[in-house]
Parts: sequence; structure tokens; C-alpha cells
Amino acid sequence: MSTTVSSSVARGSGSSAARIARFVATRVGLSLITLWLLSVIVFAGGQLLPGDIGRAILGPLADARAVAALNHQLGADRPLLAQYTQWIIHFVQGDMGVSFVFREPVAQFVGNALANSAKLGLLAFAVVVPLGIAGGVWAAMHAGRWLDRTISIAGLSATVVPEFVSSIVLILVFGVWLQWLPIDASYPPGSGILTQLKHLVLPVLPLVFVFFGYIARMARAGTVEALDADYTRTAILKGLPPHIVIFRHVLRNALLPTITVAATQLGYMIGGLVVVETLFHYQGIGSLIYNAAKAKDFPMLEAGVLTIGVVYTVANLIADGLYVLLNPRLRVRSAE
Repeated sequence: MSTTVSSSVARGSGSSAARIARFVATRVGLSLITLWLLSVIVFAGGQLLPGDIGRAILGPLADARAVAALNHQLGADRPLLAQYTQWIIHFVQGDMGVSFVFREPVAQFVGNALANSAKLGLLAFAVVVPLGIAGGVWAAMHAGRWLDRTISIAGLSATVVPEFVSSIVLILVFGVWLQWLPIDASYPPGSGILTQLKHLVLPVLPLVFVFFGYIARMARAGTVEALDADYTRTAILKGLPPHIVIFRHVLRNALLPTITVAATQLGYMIGGLVVVETLFHYQGIGSLIYNAAKAKDFPMLEAGVLTIGVVYTVANLIADGLYVLLNPRLRVRSAE
């Protein structure tokens, strides 16, 4: 009898492990296909930009023969399929090419810019996630009252305001009129942590405004649903203290969607900061891509955009992993 039960458990565990492996393999495979499609779109978009590469580098007064020679040297006159094939093969191998403008390897520029954007994005993430979860849970605890309506309306209002609008308002109020904070996010080299934080406060606030309402709504919806669940009523009927019911039963189930959605937003905070970085003169991946597009620096532009795609993909995979880790039932259902 015990042998039969053990065999059944082993078969069940093996079947579950196989489903998990298929789920992971499917997600990774879809991510790779997405990145490949993105690489094609990025390359095609770069080729559609108006202007001539050699002319953009040498200037409008350069001789036509010099422009043609430079285009030939850069390989810009080769067939597009050959250019794409060489570019994507080198990119997979870790070679992002050489910048047309700076004549130096692109990887060092992209790496430094990505590190700067990651610092800004992680700082905003560390602020908005606890704040949004606390606001959403607090609103759910007072559902239907003035506090709930105030938090919900404030969050929605902040979410619909574009980042460039909130950034300009913050610059005018705190940087120009009150002069409390620097409007330039590029802090001096070798600055201490406090100086860096002082320069990053204004760029972080627009991101907090945008994502606070979204995360707060997710947390509120999950908490309201958990408060009405049978297991919450059972815990209350057992006479458990309110704080035990909230932290052990309500939040444990309510915050699962919020945590996974927040993980996907991390990709945007790191890679989607073009407007914020440009307005605050921050040397991140967003401003790098913007400047590369203006200068027709194709290797820099394509490497930057594809790097952001990788960041988004990794963030989504982390979100899927958290979903699987925190809710095994969803893992098994998704794998089937």
C-alpha cells in the first residue's frame, strides 16, 4: 500500500516537474521570438530614417566622393539582408558594433547608459511600489468612504498626466521658483549618495506619479476581493486578531497580481525613460537612443533599442516566475 502511494506521489511530482519545464521552455521560446521580431523592426526602422549616413557624419558641405567612400567603409551600401545578418550575429555574440559618430565600440556607451537608467528606475521602483501598495490597501480597508475616493481619484489623476507635463511642472516649481532641487539630473563625478539622491529626486517623481495610481488600483482590487473571500470570514470567525487576518490571510492573497504587475513595470522604468532623461539631461539609455536617432548613428540606435527589448523581456520573465512561485496552482494550469 505504502509503495503504491509513494509511486503515485513520485509520478505526480514528475508530471508536475515536466509541466513546469514545458511552461518555462514555452515562455523562453516566445521571448526569443519576440526579440527576433523586435530586431527586424528596429533594423528596418533605422533604415527608414531620412538622410544619408555618410552625409550626416561628414556634414552637408562634404564632397560626394568622400560621402560615398565613407558609406562604403561603413558598409551602408551593402544589401540590407547582408547588413542585418551581420549585425544580429555580432549582437548575439556580444559585439554591438562601432558607433558611427564616436568611432568607438557601442557596448561601452550602452552599458554606461543602461547602468544610469537602472539606477533611476530602481530608485523610482523602490519608492512607488511600497507607496502604491500601501495606498491601495488603505483605500480597500476604507472602501466606499472619502479616503478611498480621495486615493483613487488622486491616483487616476496622476496616471493620466503625461510625464513631460508633470516633469515641466516639477522643474518650474521646485527647480526654478523655489530652487529647492537641481533641475539637472547629471550629478558631478564622485558625488556622494546624498548628492546623487538630491539630483535624482525630480526625475523620479514623474515616474512615481504615473505608476502610483496603477499599482494602487491593483492593490485595492485584490484587497477588496480578499476581504470578501471565505477564508477571510473563516479567520475572523475563529477569533484571530485583525492584524493577523490582514497580514497572514488578506495581503498574502491580495498582493499576488500587484507584485507580478509591478515586476513588469520595472522594465519600463529602466528602458522607457526617453522623455524624463531628455528633460532632466540625464545620461541614460533613453537619451542615448534619442541622440543616436538624431545623428543617424545606426549601431548605437539599434543596440540601444534592442537592449531595452531585452530588459523588457527579462522583466516579463521575472514577473512570470513570481507568478509561478507565489501561486503554484496558476503554474500548473498555465503549463497544461
